Amino acid sequence: MLDHLAYKAPEPKTIAGAKSDWELVIGLEVHAQVASNAKLFSGASTTFGAEPNSNVAFVDAAMPGMLPVINEFCVAQAVRTGLGLKAAINLVSAFDRKNYFYPDLPQGYQISQLYHPIVGEGEIIVDMGPGVARRVRIERIHLEQDAGKSIHDMDPNMSFVDLNRTGVALMEIVSRPDIRGPEEAAAYVGKLRQILRYLGTCDGNMQNGNLRADVNVSVCKPGAYEKYQETQDFSHLGTRCEIKNMNSMRFIQQAIDYEARRQIAIIEDGGSVVQETRLYDPDKGETRSMRSKEEAHDYRYFPSPDLLPIVIEQAWVDAIAAAMPELPDEKKARFVTAFGLSEYDAGVLTAEAENAAYFEKVAEGTDGKLAANWVINELFGRLKKEGHDITESPVSPEQLGAIVRLIKSGDISGKIAKDLFEIVYTEGGDPAKIVEERGMKQVTDLGAIEAQVDEIIAANPAQVEKARQNPKLAGWFTGQVLKASGGKANPAAVNEIVARKLGL
Repeated sequence: MLDHLAYKAPEPKTIAGAKSDWELVIGLEVHAQVASNAKLFSGASTTFGAEPNSNVAFVDAAMPGMLPVINEFCVAQAVRTGLGLKAAINLVSAFDRKNYFYPDLPQGYQISQLYHPIVGEGEIIVDMGPGVARRVRIERIHLEQDAGKSIHDMDPNMSFVDLNRTGVALMEIVSRPDIRGPEEAAAYVGKLRQILRYLGTCDGNMQNGNLRADVNVSVCKPGAYEKYQETQDFSHLGTRCEIKNMNSMRFIQQAIDYEARRQIAIIEDGGSVVQETRLYDPDKGETRSMRSKEEAHDYRYFPSPDLLPIVIEQAWVDAIAAAMPELPDEKKARFVTAFGLSEYDAGVLTAEAENAAYFEKVAEGTDGKLAANWVINELFGRLKKEGHDITESPVSPEQLGAIVRLIKSGDISGKIAKDLFEIVYTEGGDPAKIVEERGMKQVTDLGAIEAQVDEIIAANPAQVEKARQNPKLAGWFTGQVLKASGGKANPAAVNEIVARKLGL
């Protein structure tokens, strides 16, 4: 694991254009859909895009007499997530009813966890640039069921309700108010998404609503946050407003920036910020009031009478911990150490678990830096240009690894390697066989190379004199030899022979 104590924390965000200095304080509640084929309390499917109201069991529809039954796999996924965030796992947790009316909430309440969540305090280290990071504390993770979806654009006079999402398992991951700026908030969500995807506990698909954030924003005078840290008294942080259901990193940043300026303008004009829930309108680039902010007592929470407390054994938690995958920070640190990569290249390669696995296969038994260069620059560049990801790559890691090994062994030059990559990308095939069958092997016969160098030197006496006066011009001869050989001559050998022949 990366040691966050070795990092320099970023400076808190101040707001330009205000009459005086202000600082931002942000906390996030991220709702992550649990990666599970069945819902939290029923066996109904969680498949996205199914026909409306086709993934609904009787208990999801709140039919009389139907009782919830906990999905053990969803509990295991929550525990796995907690372990991935270095959080405390509570061996005893319980469900509560959160009572409110909404058309797509058939029961009239949501089954959630207020008093005894499944996961306690943890942390995420958010990289903000070379040597700059922020430690964001996790307050809790609790399990709860999702609501359905109201549809308002199918008829001018009626709204429709789709209950397919009703009862889908969510993990609500609640941070402390440790985030200090829009970019940091987006980076936090990005890092959390990366960890969840590595763990396999949430697919992180924000477009489908499988990962969405409620963003709590407040502003305070410089120094107030430090007082909060000392006293844990939230009154130092100013009145917060919550921006609901954010499902885009870019919109999260835009919404925070707008909301901060809105709150500052109110305060500096002599008003008071009202605690409320707001929505962000990306078309207008502004937040608007949705409803007054509810407190816990507004929901009339009480223990769920239909569900016993969840009691798990430490041995079960230990078994989950033993099967944990290598997480992004650990993998990145290993890539830097084992393959000699830069922090940047290691970060690019570990951004997605699939990318990291692909790279490791390419680098097997060869030069890690050279492999990283080809994966990042040639393959990723080509895939991005064509709108594909690594899972759609026409070049397998074994094929790209073979190309890298051919370069490393000196069988082909970098220029020939690019031609070979193009052939493999478009036609497929075994790189080694292609090199043999198409005569692409690099010329390493020093006698043949020397003869070509002699021929070019003899034909260009004026250029010889220039090169002897300015050794940098010797590269011209190397270029001519490589051109004459069709790029097959070994560049290092050509350089050495040219320098010797010119007396440099």
